[in-house]
Amino acid sequence: MITVDMHSHTLFSHAKDSAADMAAAAARAGMRVFGFSEHSPRAEGYNYTNEYRERLRAGFPEYLSQVKELRERWNKAPADAKPLRVLLGLEVDWMPNERPFIEQMIAREPSWDYLIGSVHFLGTWGFDDRQADWDALDDDACHAKYNAYFSTLRTMAESRLMDIAAHPDLIKIFSADRFHAWIRRPEALRLIEDALKAIKESGMAMEVSAAGLRKPCAEIYPCPIIMQMAADMGIPISFASDSHCVEQVGWKFDELAAYARSFGYASSRYYVGRRPFDQPF
Repeated sequence: MITVDMHSHTLFSHAKDSAADMAAAAARAGMRVFGFSEHSPRAEGYNYTNEYRERLRAGFPEYLSQVKELRERWNKAPADAKPLRVLLGLEVDWMPNERPFIEQMIAREPSWDYLIGSVHFLGTWGFDDRQADWDALDDDACHAKYNAYFSTLRTMAESRLMDIAAHPDLIKIFSADRFHAWIRRPEALRLIEDALKAIKESGMAMEVSAAGLRKPCAEIYPCPIIMQMAADMGIPISFASDSHCVEQVGWKFDELAAYARSFGYASSRYYVGRRPFDQPF
């Protein structure tokens, strides 16, 4: 049974529920470790259609305060009575041209338990925003986006700023069929291998996420080819619901566990004070 969920969001960004409600939901779902990983504040010019950047920026200090208070309250219970360990994390949007902005933002909080690195933007385009953007691309243009994505994922890992690589094939969200045709090409596999090698060499874990099951691609992140490559390299994994409401905490974790076991995994990684720990499942 998976009892560690390392990826969650709150009403401070584009999610529905409060931090306190999310922690309570994690305890009800049988989690022993629950990580808050709200989106990081984003630089200007990186926009979504339904933008939440200003709300997040205004509420970010309160996010930190609330999660640190929850961490203190839940974690001070005696070990034999403690139902849940709360962790303070952040999903850091990796934008290669904004590294100073990212480094300064991370450095302002000294008590992170962990940082998740994610790629949502190619240039200033939020590629996980709209189906229509992908419908307008022909196959060659679509494949160029996949190439750019995995190159960007590699640079994120090479930065050595983060602990976990989020949803490693998020780029398939609106074009799964074309993605699965592309991924079998030798040049595609080389790009993915390079990204995974960078994750391995940086000491990061790779996220295995149920979120894709709720998206148009309707499949786990990452796909079996990437899972097998990661397993062959010995890359540790981290489990994620990527929950945006209380109902999604620990969602489909039985399915995630079976999926990960099919590639030989028997434990998942979490971090406390940026130090790694492994939990059997």
